[in-house]
Amino acid sequence: MPARPHPRTGELFDSPVPPGTGWPGDPATPETPQAGDAAHVAQLAGQVESIAELDALISVCRACPRLVEWREEVAVTKRKSFADQPYWGRPVPGWGSATPKIVIVGLAPAAHGANRTGRMFTGDRSGDQLYAALHRAGLVNQPTSVDAADGLDTTDIRIIAPVRCAPPGNSPTTVERNTCAPWLDAEWRLLAPHVRVMVALGGFAWQIALRLAGEPVPKPKPKFGHRAVAELGPTLRLLGCYHPSQQNMFTGRLTPAMLDDVFTDAARHAGLSREGPPAAAR
Repeated sequence: MPARPHPRTGELFDSPVPPGTGWPGDPATPETPQAGDAAHVAQLAGQVESIAELDALISVCRACPRLVEWREEVAVTKRKSFADQPYWGRPVPGWGSATPKIVIVGLAPAAHGANRTGRMFTGDRSGDQLYAALHRAGLVNQPTSVDAADGLDTTDIRIIAPVRCAPPGNSPTTVERNTCAPWLDAEWRLLAPHVRVMVALGGFAWQIALRLAGEPVPKPKPKFGHRAVAELGPTLRLLGCYHPSQQNMFTGRLTPAMLDDVFTDAARHAGLSREGPPAAAR
């Protein structure tokens, strides 16, 4: 398939995008080591010393054959509405500050969202809702997240995920989650000294956040719920939020106002006092 122009820069790229070829925000180079199996992931993740290095390693990982095949197949076949665009088609690193006060725990990239754009929660309807709410809370500089060159920025948050490749049916296997886990553990090791609030998008993310925070977990074990709060130590608080999926938003299980409640709470608990735009209509 011929190279296609990036929708913002116009530069031509193959799908999937080879590392180091100029994709906006690509953290890797052609020389970045590619993890080939679970043991290699654990080895590289255990040695990483910076977020920039970690992002590069994640973005070229090839440790899960099924996920590699799927993400690259999607990048080639594409959705009809994006057929004129290149697809990132690689693992998606975390996005945001390397020293955040708030960490948002998601799930996995969407096949035609982050797998296309190369940035977490970018280019799909979940991202539309999430970044609009983050902007209303004053946590990002703009309300939209369209592609990796659109100018989105933050000094206060980072979005992470337990699985970095778009999985078939949005369902990674247990083995795939376990293979990917050392990347997340390394990310948390580097971020934890700065973080005051974790926001878990859904019940599975809540369990991941509790695992990352480590011991001691409060007893009884905190249960997930929208706007649920768990004190995980003297300086760390976990907040629950329904996932901003298209289904949750369409059915009204989650509304823009409910998202605003969570991120207003998160900003307050993190000590980020700032006046933002008016909250979404209730």
